[in-house]
Amino acid sequence: MKKHLKLLIIYLIVVFVPTIIGSSYFIHLRSIINLNERINEANWIASIHESHWDKFISGTVTSLEMIAMTAKTLFDDLEQMKPLLEKAHQSDPRYGGIYLVGKNGGIIAGSNQHLPESTYIEKELVNEVTKTKDVIISNDSFSLENGQTVIGLAYPILAENNELMAVSLALLRIDYVENLMKVLTPDSKILLLSANENILMTFNMKETEKIEDLTNEEKWVTYPIERLPWKLKVKVDEKEKTVIDSLMIIGIHLILTHILFLLINYLLLKRQAAIERKENEAQKLELVGTLAASTAHEIRNPLTGIKGLVQLLSEKYDEPTDRMYFSVIDKEIERINEIVSEFLILGKPTAQKMEIVDISGVLRELYPLILSEATFNRVHLHYEVATDPILVKCTKDQMKQVILNITRNAFEAMKGEIKSEGILTVELRKENHLCEIIITDTGVGINEKVIEQIFTPFYTSKETGTGLGLVVCKRILQSFNGEILITSEEHKGTTVILKLPLISSS
Repeated sequence: MKKHLKLLIIYLIVVFVPTIIGSSYFIHLRSIINLNERINEANWIASIHESHWDKFISGTVTSLEMIAMTAKTLFDDLEQMKPLLEKAHQSDPRYGGIYLVGKNGGIIAGSNQHLPESTYIEKELVNEVTKTKDVIISNDSFSLENGQTVIGLAYPILAENNELMAVSLALLRIDYVENLMKVLTPDSKILLLSANENILMTFNMKETEKIEDLTNEEKWVTYPIERLPWKLKVKVDEKEKTVIDSLMIIGIHLILTHILFLLINYLLLKRQAAIERKENEAQKLELVGTLAASTAHEIRNPLTGIKGLVQLLSEKYDEPTDRMYFSVIDKEIERINEIVSEFLILGKPTAQKMEIVDISGVLRELYPLILSEATFNRVHLHYEVATDPILVKCTKDQMKQVILNITRNAFEAMKGEIKSEGILTVELRKENHLCEIIITDTGVGINEKVIEQIFTPFYTSKETGTGLGLVVCKRILQSFNGEILITSEEHKGTTVILKLPLISSS
C-alpha cells in the first residue's frame, strides 16, 4: 500500500502537475501566436486593399489631370468637353460619371445626367478645392438618380495665376470597388471609413456587426490609405484552431511526462533492487558469520586438546620420520586455527579496543616481512611510505592482518608470471582527509565478471583458498569506518586501495 501511494505521489508530481501547468502555458502561448498570425493576416489583407485603392485613386487623378489640361485649351467653350467626358466614362466602368463644375458649383458639362445640379455635393467639393487648390475626395458616399452609390473625387483646373477656373469631378462607383475587393479577398470582413469615421463601404458585414466596437484592436486591424484621408478596418479572423492545437499540446506533454515517469520509476526500482541486494548480502553475511562464529568456538576447544596431545606425542616419538609427520600435523592444525580465527571475525562484531595508530609506522614495521616474502617469490618491491606520521583510529594488529592478507594475495597472483619478475608497489598517501594505502601488483588480474563476486563469503579462485580473506578484510575496515576498493585488468595486474579516515595530529 505504501509503495502504491509513493508511486501515486510521484505520478502526480512528474505527470499530472507538469502536464496541467505546461499545457496551460503552451496553450496560452499558442493562442497568442495564433492571434498574432491572424492579426498579421488581417494586416496583409488590408495592405492589399490599400495598394489597390492607391492605384485606383492614382489612375483617377491621372485621368482628371488629362481632362483638366484639355479643359484649359477649350476653356472658352467647355461645352465641347462633353463628348470627351462621355468617352472617358464609357471606357472605364469604375466611374458613375465625370463632370466639369464651375466655380459657383454649377455643372458645365457631364458624361450623363445622373448628378442633378440641385445636389449639394459638387458645391461642397468646389468649396474645398477653392480653399486648398488640391485634389479633394468626399467624406461621405451619396446616391445618383440611377441608384448607384458613389464617392466624389475633385481635381482643380487652375489658371496661370493659380486662380481656380473650374473643377473636374469623377464619381467612383462603390459597387464596382466592392465587387473588385470581394474578388481579391472574398471572405474578409472589411470597413472603409472616411476621415470623420463615417462608413463609406462594407464588405461581408451584417448590420449588427457594423455597430460593433471598432476600437477593439484584438478584433480589428486599422490600416491608413496613403493618398486618401480614409482608413481600412479589417476584422481579425475569429476562427482559432485551439481545440486541435490544445489536444496536440496536451498529448505531447503526456507522452514526455510519462516517459520521464517511467524513467524515474525504472531508476527507483533499480535503486530498490540494489538496496535489497545489499540487505540480502548483509543478512547472508550475518547468518554465515553467526554460524561460523558458533562453529569456530566449538572447533577451537577440541582443536586445543588435539594440539596439546600432538606436542606430547612428538616428545615421545623422536624418530625423524615421526617428527616429519608431527610437523605436518602441527602445520595443518595451525592452518585450521587460522581459518577458525577468520570465522570468528565474520561473526557478530565484538567490542574492539580502538586506538590512534600511525599507519606509516605500521607499514615500516611490516616492511621486513613483506620484503622477505617478495624476495622468496622473486618479486621486486617498491615501498613508498612517508616518514611523517599519518594517524588513524583502528586496531593495530587487525590493520596489519589486512595489509599482509592483501600483499599475500598479490604475491600469489604473480606466481604465474613467467615472462618477467613481478612488481609489487605499496604506497601511502593523504587524500581529502583520508589515509590511502595503495597496493598494486603486476599479476594475472581479475576478470570483470569475477570482480563483482570477490567479497562474497566462500567465493575463491584459489585451489586451497577459503574465500574468507577479502570478506574479513572488508569487515575489519568497515569496523574502522573505512573501505576497500579493487580495480583490476586481466594479464596486467590489480590495484587495491584501503581508505581510512584521518585523525588530526594537533
